[in-house]
Amino acid sequence: MIVVTTPTGQIGSRLVRLLLDRGEEVRVIVRDASRLAAGVRRQVEVIEGSHNDPEVLDRALHGADALFFVVPPNPNAPSALEHYLDFGRAGAAAVARHGVGHVVGVSTAGHGWSKPAGTLSAAFAMDAELAASGSAYRALSMPFYMDNLLGQVGAIQHGVLSLTCAPEQPLASIATRDIAAAAADLLVDLSWKGQANVPLFGPDITTPDEMAEIIGDEVGRPVVYQQMAMTDLAQMMQAQGASEQAVRDVTEMFAAQDDGINDEDWPKAQLAPTDFRTWCREVLAPAMRDAAA
Repeated sequence: MIVVTTPTGQIGSRLVRLLLDRGEEVRVIVRDASRLAAGVRRQVEVIEGSHNDPEVLDRALHGADALFFVVPPNPNAPSALEHYLDFGRAGAAAVARHGVGHVVGVSTAGHGWSKPAGTLSAAFAMDAELAASGSAYRALSMPFYMDNLLGQVGAIQHGVLSLTCAPEQPLASIATRDIAAAAADLLVDLSWKGQANVPLFGPDITTPDEMAEIIGDEVGRPVVYQQMAMTDLAQMMQAQGASEQAVRDVTEMFAAQDDGINDEDWPKAQLAPTDFRTWCREVLAPAMRDAAA
């Protein structure tokens, strides 16, 4: 039995389908079962609730062989560190109680980074909790998610791409469908042991200027890159009601990305199949057509 958290998220929803296609028994922890696709709901065992709740975890992990663990986003959490530790500690304790043999977690590249990195540092803290559970643990450690750019469909329709890094700075990235595929491979073959970080990167590294050019090619309209100042990002978040700590967590995360937190992992990373141009053609361009319809 494989237990999957966040089964309606970008990664979890793909992972569930991959596991079902391989004939695996799947149990999901989901806050609202109505958000599961009807076809999926008929094929999985559903535990409703949050996976920082010990009672929910006890019901979900009874008899489980493996667990896929993702901390769900919560912009209203007091801090990213507290939020990740809340889930990580609850998950690790439940894994230990039930003797779950294998855990795959979604983390971030850059383990060993010594400077504050906001949400990325919080993910490292979660890894430490899960690795100490006694289970074999693999932290899938990724750079920037290509799929985050789907939040900029409106701006891209007006010809603008915005990030905080310099136009000429190389930026590693990964497609979420490749994260799901890597997680599925680990969860189906449980021959691995011990604890390890597994850097997983897309096969190419592009600068923001190059990303804008590729996007323009694939969506059929000119797109230019405009760098967003970190102060502007902070002011935008504050105007949207974000707390001072939430702003610090996000700006520290992007500052670490801009400072090269992913650089050491790139040479040793497992390379996923989806390059940036392919992702733009197969994911971003259709999303833009749907938005324009």
